[in-house]
Amino acid sequence: MTHPIRIGVQIQPQHADYPQIRDAVLRAEDAGVDVIFNWDHFYPLSGDPEGKHFECWTMLGAWAEQTERVEIGALVTCNSYRNPELLADMARTVDHLSGGRLILGIGAGWFEKDYEQLGYEFGTAGSRIARLAEDLPRIRRRLAAGNPAPVRDIPIMIGGGGEKKTLRIVAEHADVWHSFGDAETLARKSAILDEHGAAVGRDTAALVERSVGVGAPPEEVADGVVAAGATLLTVGTGGPDYDLELLKKWIAWRDERA
Repeated sequence: MTHPIRIGVQIQPQHADYPQIRDAVLRAEDAGVDVIFNWDHFYPLSGDPEGKHFECWTMLGAWAEQTERVEIGALVTCNSYRNPELLADMARTVDHLSGGRLILGIGAGWFEKDYEQLGYEFGTAGSRIARLAEDLPRIRRRLAAGNPAPVRDIPIMIGGGGEKKTLRIVAEHADVWHSFGDAETLARKSAILDEHGAAVGRDTAALVERSVGVGAPPEEVADGVVAAGATLLTVGTGGPDYDLELLKKWIAWRDERA
């Protein structure tokens, strides 16, 4: 199974009023992007740590109604913040609101301030990854039990690069794997993912799409990340201005390749 090259954008929901976020989503869809992501935090990750910020999933519900063509999702949902059955029902609802355009992006969680301020137990990296492994089957069961059923088999995207545990979870459950790092890191961990795939009896090379963030123009990094196997390439942009110039270069590069 060969995956087409797709371009994503992460509209980071920080340092902006909502009309600025809504406008950025509109501009990104009009520019021809394939996927629009936000992220699942409660405080900014850069700039003023107490700056403006909005919640992930209520925003995805609004994006589902606002957009017409693009896929939408979180890059990525923190598994710790919601009961897994509730998260599955939220995902199924946004899937319907969007007409089957949701990607369920999920990860184990890492941003301690979120946990502290909202009263979640931070635990350890190991305990958070173990919980993700426990919760993904619960999410899938709840999705399967939903009435009405999801519009499509909602793709599950798992973000993370832990070689022993996280990539094993990716091999078992993911349709898309989001790697944090450069082309060399992607290539090395992609091979480890396929080893886990062989161990669990799943052809991850064919079945799991590789996703990566890109922060430089295509002429600088495209050849490397594509050679490493990435087909979903996502540009991040923050508020309040949401500059889409780099994104437009990647969209043009995609179209030239096609």
